[in-house]
Amino acid sequence: MRDGTPGRSASFVRVIVAYCLAFVAAGAWLTWGPDSGRLLLDTFIADVWATLVIFGFSRAFSNSSMYDAYWSVIPPALLIYWWAAGDAGIAAAHCWLLAMVVGVWAVRLTANWAVGWPGLRHEDWRYSMLRSRGGRAELVVDLVAIHLVPTVQVFVGMIPAYVAVTHTGETVVWLTVVATVVGFGSVAIEYLADRRLHRFVADRAPGAVLDTGLWSWSRHPNYFGEFGFWVSIALFGIAAVPGDWWWLFVGALVMLAMFLGASIPMMEARSLDRRPGYQDVIDRVPMFVPRPPRGAGRADPERRGTASV
Repeated sequence: MRDGTPGRSASFVRVIVAYCLAFVAAGAWLTWGPDSGRLLLDTFIADVWATLVIFGFSRAFSNSSMYDAYWSVIPPALLIYWWAAGDAGIAAAHCWLLAMVVGVWAVRLTANWAVGWPGLRHEDWRYSMLRSRGGRAELVVDLVAIHLVPTVQVFVGMIPAYVAVTHTGETVVWLTVVATVVGFGSVAIEYLADRRLHRFVADRAPGAVLDTGLWSWSRHPNYFGEFGFWVSIALFGIAAVPGDWWWLFVGALVMLAMFLGASIPMMEARSLDRRPGYQDVIDRVPMFVPRPPRGAGRADPERRGTASV
């Protein structure tokens, strides 16, 4: 790039190097760092070390979107490490089903990021907004709000997976089946929502908004699908230890709080500011849980395909 910003291919090389070094840092801690005797705590500390490496690269390239792929890359690594270190045994069917759900989710979400990411010349608009609001504390905001908080959220969301792959007793078979169906169903919802979104972004007219397909039943079907995935992880944990049901949903609830309390309000405010027609979508289309839109039978056909993202 003429302005000194690396192009798309060069950006991916930098991201791959950053993530390889992050995993090296995590592995070094797990290999040579002090052993707390608690597998969960040791992996959490290693997770934080890996996050700090990515944060260093984010600052070096002045682009916090360096962290974006971390959300989908770290869960499979945690799952594999816990499974290998645990006592559940590689023949446990519930472990394999959990691994399949996490693997499909991670591959799909990482691929979706890779396809849509134009490189280090682009940064998620929310990151720059958060840093600007931080004023003199923008470095702290960058470290804590953009890097460490999501790391903690994902780790907490994965704790039921830790329970599932380190549990040595019997599992509730029917609940494992439900967890698997919910997991794959949620990934399918995310895939269909993002596929329609990519088509819309490629062809949209200025000011147009998206309200077709799943987007006609929910203003944020991708977030709904993501929440469903974390619910499935919780169900896998409960299938292994039913008596702990009361706290294994904490991770999914943390995700829901982030979506409803931060991510969705920020997206809604931006859409209202940039696209006047988005208020019509708010009036007709449910915000989160997919269901038929209000007044679906009376919608003006000329307005279809003109709602927001």
